[in-house]
Amino acid sequence: MKKTSTFWFVPFVSFVSFVPFVSSVALEVATDRVTRVLPLAVGVPIRIDATIADITITGSNRPDVRVEIVRRAPASADLTKYPVTIEQGPDALHVAAVQIADGRDARLRTDIAIAAPAMAAFQSIRVFEGRIRLANLRSSCDVDLRRGAIDASALAGRIRLEAGIGSIDINDSELTPGGMMRLRVFNGPLRVRLPRTPASARILAVTLHGSITSDILLTKKDQFGPRFGETTIGSGEPVLSMDVVKGDITLRVSQR
Repeated sequence: MKKTSTFWFVPFVSFVSFVPFVSSVALEVATDRVTRVLPLAVGVPIRIDATIADITITGSNRPDVRVEIVRRAPASADLTKYPVTIEQGPDALHVAAVQIADGRDARLRTDIAIAAPAMAAFQSIRVFEGRIRLANLRSSCDVDLRRGAIDASALAGRIRLEAGIGSIDINDSELTPGGMMRLRVFNGPLRVRLPRTPASARILAVTLHGSITSDILLTKKDQFGPRFGETTIGSGEPVLSMDVVKGDITLRVSQR
């Protein structure tokens, strides 16, 4: 898909600053900051793409979206290697800081902080390496992180989180009617803490090389081959699916 460099500015908040400085212990370090506040129409999803990035997304009762992007590179010229994109259209709000030519330079780092309505739909969050923190998102979020950790709290709705080499930690999140929670880690631990045992759910857990520990009673197969655990509570909806290739799965309940 051809990208456009068009920016949609909100009159009351829109600025870009560029501040290069020289570190006292290293070579030149270049930093720039982009901050935008944009309206978000109901039903318009948000998409995020980044190469090397730490991303923090927080939901609240605000009606708009605040985006702050800070880039850090060894020199000012390096900032052109991963341009900032903030595009607002009728189909999606797109935020990106992707290295050109499929680059993977770990020195070209980005911090992205987004404050959004709790019911905003995060259609896709795609990051090659970094850390992703999610809090109080109540509609949907779809995350794919190739290297790094995903930390989440107070999630609800349709949740899909995947980490390649890394980990997933979820706390105080809920299985809600019409929602789901699909979690996958290729290499690393997967830990979930629910506030209470759900009244209705289908829980599935499988690890090819690891163990399964659960406060909720699961029917287990753990003698030979992959470890597998499952249970059905009530009507069996919604689904909590936990899938690990190499690593342990832990399911805890705060109030039993």
